[in-house]
Amino acid sequence: MGAARSVGSKGDSYDNAAAESLNSLYKKELIDYRGDWKNTTDVALATMEWVAWYNTERLHSFCGNIPRAEYEETFHRDPADTAAAA
Repeated sequence: MGAARSVGSKGDSYDNAAAESLNSLYKKELIDYRGDWKNTTDVALATMEWVAWYNTERLHSFCGNIPRAEYEETFHRDPADTAAAA
């Protein structure tokens, strides 16, 4: 691709605070919380459900305690309103 990494090794998110935070939430809210995984298919299906819930229902403090999808919809509708609310 021609891009050089600035920090960290290929494939890890440890130098990216946002990705690290998301991975931590995923492990805490899904993987560790359930803990009764029978196989990788169970994990994959639960992960898809968690991602959908995370984006459409979970409240996020950075955007006024509304779901990310609602925040994004508002942003695309009127960027000026979103900037004023932040």
